[in-house]
This record gives sequence, structure tokens and C-alpha cells, in this order.
Amino acid sequence: MYDAWLQLTHRGLVLGGAPFLVTLLLVFLLKPVARRLGLVDHPGARKIHGDPTPLAGGAAITLAALATAGFLLPMTRDVVALGAASLMMLVVGTVDDRYDINWRVRIVAQTAAALVLYTWGGVRVESIGGAFGFPRHNQGNRSLPFTILATVGVTNAINWADGVDGLAGSLCLAAFAMLAAAAIYAGNAPLADDLMLMGGCVIGFLAYNLRTPWRPRASVFLGDGAEILGLWIAWASFRLTQTVGHPVTPVLAPFLIAPPVIDCLVLIVRRLRARRSPFFADRNHLHHLLLDAGLSSTAVVVVLTGASLAIGLAAATARRIHVPEPVFPAIYLAAAAIYFLVSRRTGDRLTPPVEPQIVIRPADSARPRPDALGEGVMVAPVRVERSEA
Repeated sequence: MYDAWLQLTHRGLVLGGAPFLVTLLLVFLLKPVARRLGLVDHPGARKIHGDPTPLAGGAAITLAALATAGFLLPMTRDVVALGAASLMMLVVGTVDDRYDINWRVRIVAQTAAALVLYTWGGVRVESIGGAFGFPRHNQGNRSLPFTILATVGVTNAINWADGVDGLAGSLCLAAFAMLAAAAIYAGNAPLADDLMLMGGCVIGFLAYNLRTPWRPRASVFLGDGAEILGLWIAWASFRLTQTVGHPVTPVLAPFLIAPPVIDCLVLIVRRLRARRSPFFADRNHLHHLLLDAGLSSTAVVVVLTGASLAIGLAAATARRIHVPEPVFPAIYLAAAAIYFLVSRRTGDRLTPPVEPQIVIRPADSARPRPDALGEGVMVAPVRVERSEA
């Protein structure tokens, strides 16, 4: 047993350490490049950062994973497919970070990435286990749409959680750790190796993105790279629960990333009820609620990451003591319903933020108007329609 743990620790240090160092280097190198290319996130009504911040994290994580995987991992079909899908999403995400393209284009890119995983990589959802009370409930012809829906859903859930320094990265790191532990427990060593490499990339990014006593603000953001992390989680979840010979019940997967997924589901329902697009930007996210309740950004990261770990471990423990599988989706939906009820706000929180537009006029121009705030400065509120970042 000791030798096995020693070997696992050594392998983990190699598989996690190399991508960690490469990500550190790439973030350092790509930050000035991102500024020159205009890949910068500027402060706004829905954003809590005070300074323009380069969007280089997603590119650094993706390129570091591809570079190190080529040396440390066997190039199996599913790994190559994930690399191709990640590169495709990186290109579309970079264009979106620069030009803010329509959300429908990003959904098409996410769907295409899911198709790459399904057709080329053979990574798909073919069974949901006993979630509905049937011992072997296979998807059959529903496998393709279910795989696409699950991939797009997880991808956007992680992207929408990227609203506080260090939050999306910490949630993904917790998910990778729990997925790796489950893979080791199930004897799926190749998947555990892949997840340790992914975790190393995320830790390298968090070294720049987490708030610390010596750095009060993140120095780099993920940008649309959060979608790539969501894609990785979906891919790993499918491989964990659909691999013949090392099966883990599929009902556990949603519990490993419960806070962002439940938040995403509730937001979609709330927006549709308000006759808005599911991708309409607002301040109803779980992290917004916690910030408005008085928590600091660091406290929000600690609370939500800790909650994610606790929920995942509780679900795994429940399954080990043979809690029936149909109970799991029932609990998940009940938790989403409870969160929907307790997170209601007074007032129209779906109204887009109002940003002032400043128009400078000469001091000796026409007679001051009633809405003037001081000599020569006129402020006019403008309604701004935005989609989710």
C-alpha cells in the first residue's frame, strides 16, 4: 500500500508540476501580448474589478495542457479529440473576448466541440444508470442530444461562475480533485493522470488569479477560457461514468459541480419566466448574492468551493452506503427548487444595469439644462443590453 501511494504521489507531482510551471510561464508571457491585442476586460456596471485586466488565462491554460500532454500522456483518441475541441473553443473565445460576438455563435462552437468529443473521441453519454429507477437505462438514439446538452450546460455553468477573482478556477480545481479521486477509486488510472495534468494547469493560473495579501486583485482573467474548463469537466465526467470496466454511477457527476450548475439552472428558469433570453446578463448569480450579503470576494471563493467539495463528498458517501440512485436526482432538483425560492429578490433584478454616458460641453455653450450635474457636464442614462460573458 505504501509503495502504491508513493508511486501515485511521484506521478502526481510530475503530471501536475510540469503543466503548473508551463502555465506560470505562459501567463507571464501572454499578459503583455493580450494587452497589445486588445484582449482586456474593462471595469463595468456588473464587474467588481477596478482596473483593465488582460484576458490571457484561458489561452495559457489550454496551450500549457496541450504542450505537456504531448510529452506526459498517451495520445489516445479521446485525448486528441479533447485537444482539438479545446483549440476550436479557444479560437472562438479569443474572438469573443476581443469583439464580443453574439452568444449564439458561442453556443454553435460549444455544440461543435461536443460533436468532436462524440464522433471523434467516442466520449458520450450512453447510460444514466438507475437515475429513473431502471437498473440499466441506456440512451440509445438520445445519446447524441443528451451529450450535447450536458456539454453545453456544464460549459456555460462554469463560464457564468467566472464573476469573482479565483472563483471559476477554484471550483474547477475542486471538481478535478474529486473526479481524480473517483477515478483512482474505480481503477481508472489513465483518467486520473489526465485530471492531475488539468489540475496543474489550473493551479498555475490561480497563482495569478486568486487574491492574496500581497496582491489585492487578480492580475489576469480567464476570459472565455472558463468555457474550456467547463468542457474539460464534461469530458472527464463522461469518461468517468461511461467507461466500461471502471464504471462510476452517472448520478454522482452533477454533485461534483453542484453550486455552478444549480445556479445556472435557476438563472435560466428565472430569465425565461421574465421573458428574457437565458443569456441575458444580470446580477442574480449566486456569487452576486453573496457579495451583496456582505461577503468579500475571498470569502465567496472559500464558501462556494467548500460547499462544492462538501456536496460532492456527501454524495459519494451516500452512494457508498447504498442510497438508491433515484434519490440523487430527486435531491438535486429539490435543492435547485429551494435555491430558486430563497434567492428571490425584491425589485426587477433582470433589468440591465444603467451606465452613465458623459458628454462634455464647453462651459460657455448654451444655457444649462435641468439635468446638468455641474457646469459643462451632462449625464444621460442609457440602457445597455448585454449577454452573459
